[in-house]
Parts: sequence; C-alpha cells; structure tokens
Amino acid sequence: MATPTPVRHAWRALTGLLVITAVLFGINALGVYVFGKSSWTPELALDLQGGTQIVLQAKSPDGAAPTAEQLDQAAAIIRQRVDASGVGEADITTQSGNQIVVQIPGQADDETRNRIESAAQMQLRAVLATTAASTSFIGEDGNSTPYPTPDPTMNSTPTATPTDGSDPRWITEELYARFLSYDCTDEAGDPANEPADQPVIACDPTNTAKYLLGPVELDGSSITDASSGMNTQNGQWIVNVAFDAEGAEVFGKVSQRLYAFTQAGATPRNQFAFVLDGVVISAPTMNAVILDGKPQISGSFDQDSAKVLADQLKFGALPLSFEIVSDNAISATLGSQQLQIGLIAGLIGLALVALYSLIVYGALGFVIIASLGVMAVLTYITLCILAWRMGFRLSLAGVAGLIVTIGFTADSFIVYFERIRDELRDGKSITGAVEDGWGRAKRTIYISKSINILAAVVLYILADATVKGFAFTLGLTTLIDILIFILFTHPVMQLLARTRFFGGGHPLSGLDPQALGAVYRGRAQFRAPVDAGTAKSAAARRAGRSRGEAERRQTIAERKQAELAAASPASAKHRTDAGATTEGDD
Repeated sequence: MATPTPVRHAWRALTGLLVITAVLFGINALGVYVFGKSSWTPELALDLQGGTQIVLQAKSPDGAAPTAEQLDQAAAIIRQRVDASGVGEADITTQSGNQIVVQIPGQADDETRNRIESAAQMQLRAVLATTAASTSFIGEDGNSTPYPTPDPTMNSTPTATPTDGSDPRWITEELYARFLSYDCTDEAGDPANEPADQPVIACDPTNTAKYLLGPVELDGSSITDASSGMNTQNGQWIVNVAFDAEGAEVFGKVSQRLYAFTQAGATPRNQFAFVLDGVVISAPTMNAVILDGKPQISGSFDQDSAKVLADQLKFGALPLSFEIVSDNAISATLGSQQLQIGLIAGLIGLALVALYSLIVYGALGFVIIASLGVMAVLTYITLCILAWRMGFRLSLAGVAGLIVTIGFTADSFIVYFERIRDELRDGKSITGAVEDGWGRAKRTIYISKSINILAAVVLYILADATVKGFAFTLGLTTLIDILIFILFTHPVMQLLARTRFFGGGHPLSGLDPQALGAVYRGRAQFRAPVDAGTAKSAAARRAGRSRGEAERRQTIAERKQAELAAASPASAKHRTDAGATTEGDD
C-alpha cells in the first residue's frame, strides 16, 4: 500500500528541519574548532557580563572647550563606529562637558579599540613626497648614516608663494630635512595642533612609510557616505566614497590636477592622502578625473580591510580630537544574579505554558512542549552563530524578548489546535480536520507573525541601543517560530493523526470527537445498536450537550439575536390570544 501524500510531506519536512539544524551546528563548529572565533555559549552584553570602559578627553582644534553640540556629535559618530559591526549593546555617554565614556561588553579587541581611538578629524591632503619610514641612509662607504636633523640656519619659508596643495614650493630646506629625519615610532603628530593651511609629516598605521603632505583641501565633513564592495570586473575589494555637492566640486578640481601628474609620471605628486588622527590611512593614486564626487579606492584590500577603511571614512567626520584618559575593566551592572532571575522567569513562563497545554489539550500538549524545545535549540545555536558573525550580545532586554516570545508562540498553537477542533465539530475525520484546520489556521498565524516582525523592525530602527536587543530577539524568534510550525508542528500532527491513540479519538488525546460535541466518533468507529428508549434518551443527552456546546461558542451578538428570536414567537402568540378574546367579546 502506497504511503499517503500528507505522510510523505510530513517526513520530508522533518528531514529538512533536521538538515537545517545540522547545518547550523556545523557552521558554529567551524567557528569554534577551525576559526577559533565562535563559542558554544551566546555572548553576554555589558549589563550581564561587564566589559571595558574607555574614557576619551575631547580637544577642539583651537584649544577651546568643545561645545555640547560638538560633544554630542562626536558621541553619535563613535556609537556608529562601535555599532557598525552589529548589535554590540555598547553604552556611550558624555560627562564633565569634555569627555566621552565608552563601555563595551567583554574584552575589547584591537579592531574595536582602533575604531574608538581613531575618533579624530578626517583630512584630505595632497602628497608632496614619500619614503620608507627610516631615519638613516646608506652612505658611499656602505654604512648606515642617520639623516641630519634640521639646522636652525636652514630656510623654513617658501621662496615663492605656492599656488596649490601639490606645489613643491611648500617643501623648504628645513621641512625636507625634518621629513628625512622624522621617526614615526617616536614622533606621533598632534592633529589638534597641526595647521590646516600648512604642510605636515605623517606616517601610515604600520609605521613603514612616511609622507610629506600639503595643506588640507577637504575634511571629513564633506564625505556623505563610504562603503566597501567587490569589483565585479576583476573580483577585487574596493571602497566607494561619496562627497557632498561642495566636496564634489573641490575634489573634481583636485582630481584634474593630480591626474595630470599621473599622465606625466610625476610620482608621488599624483597621490592624495586620507589622514585620520594624524595617520595616513590611505594614499591612493589618482587614475582618472572624477567630477561626480564618487571616487573608488582600490588596492590590496580584503573584505575586512575594505570594511574598516570604509567605516573610518564614513564615520571620520569628527570635529574634535581625543586623548585616552583611562582604559579599565568594569564589572557587570546587573551581573549573573539578574541573568539568573531572567532565566528563572523564562522557565516559569515555559512551565505555565506546558501546564496549561496539558490541562486544556491533553496529550496534544506534548506537541506544544516538543515544538518549544526544538525552537529553543534553534534559537540557542543561532545566537551563538550571530555572536560570532555579527558581534551580537545578549542583554537583559534580549532575554525579555525571548521570554515574551513564549507567549506569542503559545497563541499560535491555540489557533492551530482550535481550528482542528472546529473541523472535528463539523463532523470531519481527524486526518481531514488536521489538514483543513492547518489550511485555515496558517493564514491567521502568518498575519499575526508578520505584525510581530513589523513591530520588531520598527522598534529596532527607532529605538536606541539599549532596546535594540529586545527588538532583535523578538524578530529572530518570531521567524524561527514560523519555521517550527511549518517544518515540525504541522508535520508531527499529520503523523499523529494516523496513530491509534490520536486518530482513534482517545479521551486523553485532546481530539475526542464525542467530548467536542461532534457526530463523528473517530476512525472506523460506529455507534452500537441500542433500544428505542435508550436511543431516545441518548439522543436527548447528545442534543443537550450539542446545544450547550453551541451556546458556549456563541458570540455576544449571536446570543442577543437568539434571545430576540426566542422572544418574538411569544409576543406573536400573545397578540393572537388577545385578538381571539376580542372577537369573543364582540
């Protein structure tokens, strides 16, 4: 005998769910054992785990105290930098009128520290000269000879007024001597005190090259956007930059000047440098005239380095420079006690849902418990993967989102099982009731879940970082809930409906047709013959139960309509009797 189609579909769905679960565990296993960056436990946020506190002292270019607006803007940009890799649950505040306090969950890695510590002005300067970061040269005798330090008698003023940022007349005798003897490891520049209208000396982040740069021609406030991507033609990673209208006009003129140097082979004067916090983070060559304000930076990028540069350019328009005042480890503000209380609350909610399910739905309650168990496993492993790939950390707000989802999931079970019971009351078989009930219930479930997801998305977009964790876990678990219903709950019901216990309508199954007031008693079950008196009495009892069940299922409007209908015949009979009496009197 061939296996029924619903049974085949059920086994395929369960197999698909098993494959998805295995893939998720496999991905996390790669992160743990191959890449060494994942874990078998979700990462906790600042309020549950503690972390690192970095206090930054702000300095304005003119040495004056920063305004509240400048400090708030700087804090917002630093928050964007920290959150650029995902939901980090970082806490960033201002204090004392000139400080920004950054609190990061867990131990801050080098990349995150660089994002924070590079919070300074972004400047675009033309390259006048470049060389290896060395303070010595090889003499004629073959020995290494240090470059001489600038002599006070050397000329430090240009012999003629430079005409643009690439004019070599900026390079005076004293400046070039200082450039050659400049030690990148000992002489870090102070971007707050570097004049924008004068040339400066700067090094790359690895201190392997040093640059002599012309005056500032654009600053970071002209950059409206920056993003990383892959060049579809050659498969190389690139960084796309976009300037505002004023910046596009200035950059267009700069590109015309520098591209002329490229055509003439005049290197390195065909380069321009992005300078962040006194460090040259990129010094690309101008390979075309760019008049639309949307240049592309290419080079030896990989995905991570391209994204880091894009973030630095996009969020580098800070009007202030910063000095790190302190860098300390901090304890959890809520700690393990609050996490334990949250987990206990979740277990209590889960236990109440399980108890309610068993009381109301009998053995069907075990289907609810099993579905919640599978959902918990998928949610857990997904959180582990997201902690690795997105930097997601579970906060107390996120735990609240997980607890709330238990109630939302229970609502879906109630809708589904009550639809099945409705079909049984209409006289359908249990297997037919499962299929037809699913067809009616899934529309309601999809609509309710879509509303939950919409609410989570809106909350995630509009709320601050402390609430984003709640919105994120709410949306994530809602999606997993839909997956569980399609690939686990309904397939399991399709299989159980064909067992003797559930398909036969056992009183403890939760699908007993007689208890539900249905005509159908179960698969291959018929009423036994009875005598007329017993049949009449049984029929009266069944009719009473059916009326009672129907009355309990009526809405308020239906009850009022029934009361009016019952009152109308009595009124009509009263009027008829009165008319008959009048005729008799006549």
